[in-house]
Amino acid sequence: MNTIRTLCFVIAALSSYAALIYRLCQVRRSRHDSAYWTLITTLVLQCFTFTMGAVAMSGPSFLGVGNLAILLMHLSAVAYCVAAEIILLRWAAPEEEARRRTRWWLITGGALDVALVALFLLADGSSRPSTDFDTGSGQPLVLVYLLAFMVSQALPCVTIFRQCGAYARMTDNESLRQALRVLRVAAVVLFLYCSCRTLNILTAAAGVDIGVWKLASNLFSAAGIVILSLGLTNSSWGPAASRLLAWGRSYRSYRALYPLWRDLYESSPDIALEPPGASVSDLDYRLHRRVVEIRDGWRDLRPYIDRTTVGGPGGAPGREESEESRQAFTEAARIKRALLAKQAGTMPHDNKDAGDFDDRDTDNFTAEVAWLTKVASAYSKLGTAS
Repeated sequence: MNTIRTLCFVIAALSSYAALIYRLCQVRRSRHDSAYWTLITTLVLQCFTFTMGAVAMSGPSFLGVGNLAILLMHLSAVAYCVAAEIILLRWAAPEEEARRRTRWWLITGGALDVALVALFLLADGSSRPSTDFDTGSGQPLVLVYLLAFMVSQALPCVTIFRQCGAYARMTDNESLRQALRVLRVAAVVLFLYCSCRTLNILTAAAGVDIGVWKLASNLFSAAGIVILSLGLTNSSWGPAASRLLAWGRSYRSYRALYPLWRDLYESSPDIALEPPGASVSDLDYRLHRRVVEIRDGWRDLRPYIDRTTVGGPGGAPGREESEESRQAFTEAARIKRALLAKQAGTMPHDNKDAGDFDDRDTDNFTAEVAWLTKVASAYSKLGTAS
C-alpha cells in the first residue's frame, strides 16, 4: 500500500509542478497582476505540500528531525487552502469584499498553523513513529492534531464548492465560468478525500481495520489535486481547448458530409466554386463551402425528387429513432433515388422543383450542419449512387 500512496503523492506533485511551470511561462504579460502572483503562491504551496508528502513516504525523518516532513506538509496544506480561497476571491468577488474576506482567511489560516505546531510539540511528534500520524495510534493529542488538520482541509472544500457555484452564475466570462466549474468538481473530490481520511483515523482509533479501503483517501487526494491544477490554469488553456474541441466537431462534420457531397458533386460538378482538395488548413471556410455545395447540388436534384414515396432501400430506422432521424433517412433515400433518376434521365411525375429545404432554417449554420450530417449519415447507410 505504501507504493500506491507514494505514487499518489508523486502524481499530485507532478500535476502541481506542471501547473506552476505553465503559469510561470506567462509571467511577462501578467507580472503586474496581483491575482496572478496570488495564483503563483497558491501553486508553489501546492507543489511544496505534495513534495513533502512524497518525502515523508520515503523516510521517517527530514533534515534530521523526525516527522518534520509530515508537519511541513500539513502546515503548507493549510496555507495552500487559504491561498486557494484568496485566489477565488480575487477572481470573482468585489474588491472590498475580497480584501475583507482575505484578511479573515489569513488570520484563520495562521491560527490553524499555530495550533497544529502546538499540538505537534505537545504530542512530542518528532519522537513518534510516522505511522502515528497516519492513524493516530490511539494517542489523544495526535488524534486531535489529525482531526484538526482534516477540519482545516474540509472547510475550504465546502466554501469553495458553494462560492464557485454562486460566482459561476454571476460572471459573464465564459473562461472564468469554466474554471469555476472545474474547481467545484475538485472541491467535491477533495471533500471525499477528507471524508475518507477522517474515516481512516476514526476506524483506527476504534480498533477497526478497513484494509485496502484506506487507499481511497490517497486516490481521491491525487485525483482532486489533478483536477484542481486544471481549474487553476483553465483561464489560460481553457479557450484554446474550446477552440480545439470546436475544430474537432467541425472536422467530424466535414468528413461525415463527404459521401453525400461526393455524389452530388459527381452529378453536378458546377456546384464547386473551386477544385476539390483534401487540405483542412482553413476548415471553417471548407465546411461552409461543403454545406453550400451540398445545398446547391440538392437544389439541382429537385426536378428528380419523387415526393410520393417514403423511405428507400435498406429499410427505415427502428421505432427507437427520433422523428428527425426518420426525416433524415427519408430525405437521404429521396436523394439517392433522385441521383439514379438523373443518371437515367427520367423525371418523376410528382416532383418538387421549387422552394427550399422543407422549411429548414438555413440561416442557422450550426443547426444546418447538424441536419445535413444526419442526412449524410443516413445516405452512407443506404450506399452510394451508381
